[in-house]
Amino acid sequence: MKLSLTDPRECSRPISEWSIRELTDEIHLREIADISPRQVGRFLSETDIKPHKVDSWMNPKIDDPLEHNMQITELNQSYWDAPKLKDKGVHTISIDEKTGIQALERISEDKPMIPGYPRKIEYEYRRHGTLCLIPGFDVATGKIIDYFIGQTRTEEDFADIINKIISHDPDSGWIFIADQLNTHKSEALVKLVAKHIGCKESLGIKGKSGILKNKKTREQFLTNKTHRIRFIFTPKHCSWLNQVECWFSILTRKLLKRSSFTSKSALRKEMQDFIEYFNKTMAKPYQWTFKGKVLAT
Repeated sequence: MKLSLTDPRECSRPISEWSIRELTDEIHLREIADISPRQVGRFLSETDIKPHKVDSWMNPKIDDPLEHNMQITELNQSYWDAPKLKDKGVHTISIDEKTGIQALERISEDKPMIPGYPRKIEYEYRRHGTLCLIPGFDVATGKIIDYFIGQTRTEEDFADIINKIISHDPDSGWIFIADQLNTHKSEALVKLVAKHIGCKESLGIKGKSGILKNKKTREQFLTNKTHRIRFIFTPKHCSWLNQVECWFSILTRKLLKRSSFTSKSALRKEMQDFIEYFNKTMAKPYQWTFKGKVLAT
């Protein structure tokens, strides 16, 4: 079915994808075979070709391949080393924001599942606003060590949850894994880390001088391997490498996707209850197997 792999525009058809009938029509126009749409569909099924489906993906924007590979290697190693580091008093925490979590209330009650029929949920809903969740996922245990739930995601919000997490064991080492968001390399975060590690060096002035001058200088300070508290940042456009993203998927499937929330307060309470439930019943460290090789497309 070579024709099905051809862009329809190359066949003078102003469409983005083939339908079975259009493929059949093109086969007839080219006098390739006298074949029915049903036969075409059967051939597509046998060869596992699905012209009606697409998957979205993003190519990471790699400016320096060597640096990119080094970042991937360091990130993977941090996951593999997390259990041993925890035994030595160093915590490895994966952290990120899940923004725009909607408090949606369905306008009618669900119809419960009965034999032969699945549960039915109302399509229409009322909106009650949104919340932001910032959880700290402990890589070594698979538990949410602490979290922030609020209406904003400012640099102060992020610095506050980092401070809250560190307060669980203030004298130990901490490695935080985060993506490249600007609030993860902020003035507030640098000042917080400097305070915790007892940094005596002048931090300078944001936008003008010193460690605080710009995002690059702040990142260099935050990722300094000699510091008791440091950050590892995922490569650009590779936030999927952050383990907390796996936990967000669980939260969505187990709670957010099919629940109905009468208010933001109700949404907050159910997320808090879910985190407690997750830590007690489901939490376990992920078996990290990715080694930085190119994924199949």
